[in-house]
Amino acid sequence: MKILIAGFQHETNTFAPTKASYQSFIQGEGFPPLAHADDVLKLRDVNVPIGGFIQWAKDKDHELIPVIWAGASASAHVTEDAYEWIAGAIVDRVKAGGFDAIYLDLHGAMVAEHLDDGEGELLARVRKIVGNEMPLVVSLDLHANVTARMVELADALVAYRTYPHVDMAETGLRAAHLLAQRIEHGKPFERAMRRIPFLIPVNGMCTLVEPARGTYGMLERLEKDVVSLSFAPGFPASDFDECGPAVWGYALDQDAADKAVDALWSTLVNDEARWDVPFLTPDEAAREAIDASGDATKPVIIADTQDNPGVGGDSNTMGMVRALLRHDARDAAVGVIWDEKAAHAAHRAGVGARIRLALGGGSNVPGDSPLEGEYEVEYLSDGRFRFDGPMLNGMSGELGLTACLRIGGVRIAVSSIKMQVFDRNLFRVAGIEPERMKILVNKSSVHFRADFEPIAHRILVAKAPGPMAADPADLPWRNLDARMRVRPLGPTLAELRASAA
Repeated sequence: MKILIAGFQHETNTFAPTKASYQSFIQGEGFPPLAHADDVLKLRDVNVPIGGFIQWAKDKDHELIPVIWAGASASAHVTEDAYEWIAGAIVDRVKAGGFDAIYLDLHGAMVAEHLDDGEGELLARVRKIVGNEMPLVVSLDLHANVTARMVELADALVAYRTYPHVDMAETGLRAAHLLAQRIEHGKPFERAMRRIPFLIPVNGMCTLVEPARGTYGMLERLEKDVVSLSFAPGFPASDFDECGPAVWGYALDQDAADKAVDALWSTLVNDEARWDVPFLTPDEAAREAIDASGDATKPVIIADTQDNPGVGGDSNTMGMVRALLRHDARDAAVGVIWDEKAAHAAHRAGVGARIRLALGGGSNVPGDSPLEGEYEVEYLSDGRFRFDGPMLNGMSGELGLTACLRIGGVRIAVSSIKMQVFDRNLFRVAGIEPERMKILVNKSSVHFRADFEPIAHRILVAKAPGPMAADPADLPWRNLDARMRVRPLGPTLAELRASAA
């Protein structure tokens, strides 16, 4: 076959302070940087969905027509010009024809300035050109907010099953197998979809622990009776009517699809209470970390989840740093604070210099502000590194000019480019050996666990001030379906509005 392939990934937190520009996609911000045409094929050995699909296609001697691959860190809306440029490149190549099938590597939770359902709109534009007979399969992120339009327009959607996302390439391979089955079947599969009636906090979605681990185990058992089954817990910070978790599946007959989807849906709804998550205040987290790390041989890790750039934070709030300093923490490290001016000031001053800075605090988050003080410049680098952890293994990364600044007993990795702490090498590129620290504060929610859990004595989750509410009930929803419960066992949006009236 000749298969057209393309990728366009963005997880949109509509409450976040910074939008995703075209430049964001050029840089990648933790994703591979934007790639065109044959350069897309270089992603073959990278743990992203299109990498798994490319490997399958090459092994089967299919001819690939690569168009574009673009991804950027989670943030507020994708700007209209960025969306139209990237989506336009895909649509223009689709118009040119000359292929037998289409594979798209999408996220599933993209909101642009001018439209709510970024993926549904792209699929609609493609379907308008190729018609309903063209086989079209899509891989999605586990955090996809799957819409009815997406299910209607794709022959198959398949989502990751791990968080941290160590199975991204594997999901691309699953999409490839679905494409082969769709072509062999000769017509679209029967399909079923059901929405879960409550939002799930991001921290509750980790598949290394319950209830997510058991849920995906059940999904794999049920899938033996159907063509494909998927569950996306959703991304609970995209303010539009179809935000939230969903289960969907495909089978050769409608009854089988309905039964599998209904069985998984029932389990999820009956287990609603298990999806709730407890959080610590910054001071509670600092005190617990100091106490627990006293005699430990491994670091205690604190997830600074509300400023995670992987869900829309700007990675520059200083609440956890202040808490560590208040409690006189020693051998602590925080990463990564995105503050280009501070990083450049450190490079101008040089290693060993002491400089006065107002560090971080640039997101205008209530309860947060820059941390003014005197910092010692301990280490400088150009910010270039390689991911050696399991999630993005082998991919190159770049933080721009990077520095390690020390204040009291706290070392702070400071970068010029925003990136979530996926990998221990984000500390090492700032001269910090994470295994030697007593306490590590990671600007991440769950992805850090893939590389940091093996070295962790304990993992704590802190709710310091930040632009991404860890509890979706704390968000000022306006467009969410009013029947949706804003957290497990919480009130519906309609009930919240009634109580506030």
